[in-house]
Amino acid sequence: MFLSRAAVRAIDRRAIEEFGVPGVVLMENAGRGAAEVLHALGVGGRVVICCGKGNNGGDGFVIARHLDNKAVPVHVWLFARPEELTGDAAIHYHIIARSGLPLTVAGADFDEAAFRAELGTATWVVDALFGTGLSGPVRPPFDRVIAAINACGRPVLAVDIPSGLDCDTGQPLGPTVRATHTVTFVAEKQGFAAPEARAWLGTVHVVDIGAPRVLLEKQS
Repeated sequence: MFLSRAAVRAIDRRAIEEFGVPGVVLMENAGRGAAEVLHALGVGGRVVICCGKGNNGGDGFVIARHLDNKAVPVHVWLFARPEELTGDAAIHYHIIARSGLPLTVAGADFDEAAFRAELGTATWVVDALFGTGLSGPVRPPFDRVIAAINACGRPVLAVDIPSGLDCDTGQPLGPTVRATHTVTFVAEKQGFAAPEARAWLGTVHVVDIGAPRVLLEKQS
């Protein structure tokens, strides 16, 4: 099954509003599932997790916590101000901040050289910058962030979708993360069916986040 951007939003909304599954629980399940995939892939050293301010970044915070719980060294780079975070993403951010996980807050004037040096110390990089809601080219400084990720020579795990790839068409909207593996939630996205998308997705893993099965059956 492949889901469009609209279908993904509908499933999340209905799971929360009609079935009473808290959004923070869906995010917890997504991040934990992604961390489990990364662990199964044999992560054995430092992981640099790149987070945006939206729910994709929230998934990244959960991934960081679960890797840390398994004694995997992590370093989170947040490309937003903490006060910009809202809802479930803010909840999970505060958990890792209070837990003392290594964290760098990077703004529009971020130290690109320091970021590239950080990527060079990683065994894996996690792309949790943008999710399926992205509908246009990323703005600075994310073009430079994505360029640095693509140039670092490390395996990259994309969260739900590689940042910069269009969910519905599978076409890059501009600068786009080239992932080694993509952990996507609930089902593959519509654009993943496009043959040219594979160059950006790498190997795709589908993770269940606990949305009721009846919602998925209505989409099939």
